[in-house]
Amino acid sequence: MSDAPIIPQDYTYGLKVVQIEDLRVARGMTRRPSSSCRHKKLVYDDKERRIWCSDCESEVEPFDAFVGLCEVFNAGANKLNRLLREAREAEKFQARSRAVKILDEAWRSKTMAPLCPHCHEAILPEDVAGGVAQASKQLVVASRKRGKRDKS
Repeated sequence: MSDAPIIPQDYTYGLKVVQIEDLRVARGMTRRPSSSCRHKKLVYDDKERRIWCSDCESEVEPFDAFVGLCEVFNAGANKLNRLLREAREAEKFQARSRAVKILDEAWRSKTMAPLCPHCHEAILPEDVAGGVAQASKQLVVASRKRGKRDKS
């Protein structure tokens, strides 16, 4: 006898049937054909437990209907997140104090400019765009009190 292994032949066990759908799935394609209708107007029938499109009047797979719902909710959530981001960004640039609001309103005038309350010089937005010098509030208040006493 020979020591060669016995190799079974495919034809001895019958014909080998290859499903085309299995090959399509293996290549990343789907078994189900896609329709040209995007199924925007879905009707969910509770009694018959089916979903169908009122535009093309064809039945819609439950998975496709679920994906459609998820896309709508995802788009809505993305829009809400974008609006929230924009609102938070706008909130950062909002003037909060009364003095800043009054100064901003005065600067919006096309013909007038606000004046410094002490030297009566015009204050333009360009004057404070690069920042402003600062002083201690306590020292300024004390200096003003001293100035009022000296004038009296």
